[in-house]
Amino acid sequence: MYIPNEKRYENMPYNRCGKSGLKLPAVSLGLWQNFGHMANFPNMENMVHTAFDLGITHFDLANNYGNPYNGSAEENFGRILNRGMRQFRDELCISTKAGYEMWDGPYGDRNGSRKYLIASLDQSLKRMGLDYVDIFYHHVYDPNTPLEETASALDFVVRQGKALYVGISNYNEGKTAEIMQYFKELHTPFIVNQPSYSMLNRWIEQDGLDEFACENGIGLAVFSPLSQGMLTDKYLNGIPADSRIGKGNTWIANDLTEENLSRIRALNELAASRGQKLSQMALSWVLYNKAVATVLIGASRPEQIVENAACVKNLAFTQEELAEIETILE
Repeated sequence: MYIPNEKRYENMPYNRCGKSGLKLPAVSLGLWQNFGHMANFPNMENMVHTAFDLGITHFDLANNYGNPYNGSAEENFGRILNRGMRQFRDELCISTKAGYEMWDGPYGDRNGSRKYLIASLDQSLKRMGLDYVDIFYHHVYDPNTPLEETASALDFVVRQGKALYVGISNYNEGKTAEIMQYFKELHTPFIVNQPSYSMLNRWIEQDGLDEFACENGIGLAVFSPLSQGMLTDKYLNGIPADSRIGKGNTWIANDLTEENLSRIRALNELAASRGQKLSQMALSWVLYNKAVATVLIGASRPEQIVENAACVKNLAFTQEELAEIETILE
């Protein structure tokens, strides 16, 4: 029987998500990769236990996680809950999403319709064995569904008691502002947007999403803060065979240019001077943005979670360090 670390809440900072009453751990665990049908279940369970032992209370899923077997990540998380974690349900913040292709036919493809969103959440709750999730997101903006319909569907699941809060993911500032007006009219507890953001991917700054979030009381839950592993020491001396690029992920490989490698090496030296690993400094830098409530990390083994969670030991930056980072990233 799993017995969590009694001191799990002593070191992890918890940030309010926007102006809501919900607090999220500075570091959250995303189950996008390595929790699917083909992954090693004991390792998955060990990663979840390790995260919770470190004070990571927020576990982020989506209906399509576990590809090529959509939903298998939620199924595995449900199994982990059944094997000793479910008794701690009220200490957990569990989120899931719907928006990308999920099942065959016109009602399960990429969309934001009322029919798809409500059906998908029902499926997700069944897979995880839950009565409700803490946050339910629309995963990606759908230009073919009126935003009013998407907002109404998210509002409806809250009124059903199947979600406590709602969020959106991959929405830019303009579409966030647009859907937020509907949420205000409906009095929906809309508290969070989940965008990608990292030292090498700063689109939310150019777009103005982070400033908008601060001004309007929305939290940001950031994914890919390590740029798919590029902001780690993994690629400093070549491409490991067991890395995503080594396994043939050409999307990531296209970004691993000599120019980016030069930046990564310079950032690694700065991180060392701060007493941090490159990955830890990259996470600390994302959290330095006051709009960010939490960073979502992925992992393939428990040791990575321990290493990344240690970023909270040094979240401060001097003005000189910030200036050096800007120079490196120019």
